[in-house]
Amino acid sequence: MIYLNDDIVGFDFEAALPLLSDQRREQALKFKHEQGRKTCAAAYLLLCEGLQKEYGITEKPVFEYGEHGKPSIIGHPEIHFNLSHCREAAICVITDRPVGIDIESIREYKDTLTRYAMNDEELAQITLSPYPAKEFIRFWTMKEAVLKLSGEGIRSDMKTVLTGQEVIETVVNEQQGYIYSVTY
Repeated sequence: MIYLNDDIVGFDFEAALPLLSDQRREQALKFKHEQGRKTCAAAYLLLCEGLQKEYGITEKPVFEYGEHGKPSIIGHPEIHFNLSHCREAAICVITDRPVGIDIESIREYKDTLTRYAMNDEELAQITLSPYPAKEFIRFWTMKEAVLKLSGEGIRSDMKTVLTGQEVIETVVNEQQGYIYSVTY
């Protein structure tokens, strides 16, 4: 199930601090800007909400990390989750199988990044789109969700991430200014 908080402006970071595990509190406080601290904490609290609703787990989850940084919950290998956040929102997905999710702000289109990360077919779709910035972010979130599913993370060859075999759900929220993609 997907849990989303897109009211980051109204998120009370100070009130959230005691609700975080020591591990997550330390991670959140490493962010230089308040926005990053808020979204890091908000994503974790979404995970806590989901764990309570779906599994009856009320203790604060503590993470261990795979080779490329993919988190898992210590003591609960049967629970798969993924977190992501951007300026406007924090998101969490929880399921009983491997999963990846990414959320990104719709922002200015940058041709150099697009040429670096997209293959020729994707590049054509982006440049022919009436909204290239939105189309780029859609592709980017799809690629990052797939990489987070595998636990691989961002890699140097982003052009070959999507094979066409993936099942990816993408949601565009133009009003709030973000796009997210999830894949199982």
